[in-house]
Amino acid sequence: MNSDDQLRFQLDEFRNDFLRLRAEISRVIVGQREILDDTLISLIAGGHVLLEGVPGLGKTLTVRTLADALHLQFRRIQFTPDLMPADLIGTNVIAEGADGRRAFEFQRGPLFANVLLADEINRATPRTQSALLEAMQEHSITVAGVTHQLTEPFFVMATQNPLEMEGTYPLPEAQLDRFFCKLLVKYPRVSELETILDRTTESEQPRSEPVLTGERILEMSRLSRRIPIGADVRRYGIALVMASHPEHELAVAATRKYVRYGASPRGLQALILGARIRAILDHRYHVARDDLRVMAAPVMRHRLILNFEGQAEGISADEVIRRIIASLPEDIPATVS
Repeated sequence: MNSDDQLRFQLDEFRNDFLRLRAEISRVIVGQREILDDTLISLIAGGHVLLEGVPGLGKTLTVRTLADALHLQFRRIQFTPDLMPADLIGTNVIAEGADGRRAFEFQRGPLFANVLLADEINRATPRTQSALLEAMQEHSITVAGVTHQLTEPFFVMATQNPLEMEGTYPLPEAQLDRFFCKLLVKYPRVSELETILDRTTESEQPRSEPVLTGERILEMSRLSRRIPIGADVRRYGIALVMASHPEHELAVAATRKYVRYGASPRGLQALILGARIRAILDHRYHVARDDLRVMAAPVMRHRLILNFEGQAEGISADEVIRRIIASLPEDIPATVS
């Protein structure tokens, strides 16, 4: 078997494992196929997910079910206004040894897990929210000058209620940028509600079983980075991000009118990594422009900061992204700066 055939075999296994994991989660979660796909893409890419939706739509259940379907350690943190940073990362306590001597000993907090559910993250104060920053980006935390590494894979899935709800604090832009994608959980359809009732109000409730290990997730992450992307497709991905900046030459009319700040380089990284995994799932061995278009909204919607006019007219970031995709030409010249 040559190297190309071996890569195709590995990608077929990748696709089968992805579908097996999604099917196991779907035993519990009704519908929400797009949410599940983007969540698993973020997990494999090594990113984190922010779920937004009103209470009762199954956001917390989705994270719990994902943890059940993986051989990984799961922890849940309920964010409240009185939650302190030490409640997340842990703290040094005085411990007495066998010889009777006392010394400081680090007591780990719930942040030390493979899958972390940050439930209703926007109900905590900004000080506590920021405690997640180092962990999400560096996969480590520092307490009293000592750095503690987190166990890989480390995946944060945060839920938040819409910001117009009472008792919520908007996440700062620096923390929003740490999330690989932001997913909007929509209300289920009538047929899905009937299935939800069947699964949750009967005597036996379905539960997912572990199907993949953390080592396999890391293997899939490394494999996805081997998917090639052509220079013209790469330029198109860069153009998608640069067109979200109102001062750039590629900016469309909607960007210049409604956007204050565009997506960051971290958003471009997420766009390319997500597109590579999308290509594998679509039985292709290279990235296409459609892969970038599909991933544009999830990875860019929380990275666009609308100006006053955009907020006043009620224009959503998704609408701006849609107009960017509709207006951007297929071929981007290499001379664009």
